[in-house]
Amino acid sequence: MTIILKDNERLDDLQRNGYKIIQNPDKFCFGMDAVLLTGFAHAGKEDKLLDLGTGTGIIPILMEAKYHCAHLTGLEIQAESADMAARSVALNNLTDKIDIVTGDIKEADNIFRSASFDCITCNPPYMIGQHGITNPDALKAIARHEVLCTFEDVARQTAKLLKPGGHFFLVHRPFRLAEIMTTLVQYKLEPKRMQLVYPYVDREPNMVLLEAVRGGKSRMTVEKPLIIFQEPGVYMPEICDVYGY
Repeated sequence: MTIILKDNERLDDLQRNGYKIIQNPDKFCFGMDAVLLTGFAHAGKEDKLLDLGTGTGIIPILMEAKYHCAHLTGLEIQAESADMAARSVALNNLTDKIDIVTGDIKEADNIFRSASFDCITCNPPYMIGQHGITNPDALKAIARHEVLCTFEDVARQTAKLLKPGGHFFLVHRPFRLAEIMTTLVQYKLEPKRMQLVYPYVDREPNMVLLEAVRGGKSRMTVEKPLIIFQEPGVYMPEICDVYGY
């Protein structure tokens, strides 16, 4: 399928099933966190999956490539990003498998039926309000800072939209881990699995991957740490596997 790229857009190879994605480096491109989340998450062929704040659609596309879910939906508030995501879906001939919906996470329960998803994924904004340096570009600021929604908004909507026993997968920053755990439990999303991600073996972790289950029992597995680099520019074998190299 022929897709016309807009100004400053590029086409990137995802190394999975021949899939490609449209991105605009002047606006916002997906990062390693989204890729690691799809490596940490799991889903079945009968599952219906929702990605909250899908951006340019990277997570639904990679989850389809890996798990061939029955249907996937990406919800994105920014029309420009949602448009790129929809065109990437069409480019990969996935319009029968993936829907891209333009809408607000805070209003997700008005867009989708309650308890209608088996899995929900989210790579939410990490920074609280003005914490850190807010990027002057609106698209990047919204993606990185809690400008339009908070983590509690994400948890509240996830609790409404997940089926009982459904799985919630997210990637976040370790400095907010206590708050994240408290909020998940508050909304009866029981943390079941956690993995810390380290840039190098001798550095502090800079990401945390979490799996929670709606209505799950209180018991969590902490997986062995995931290390990104052996040395500068050289990925660990586990990271190469996740990327499909």
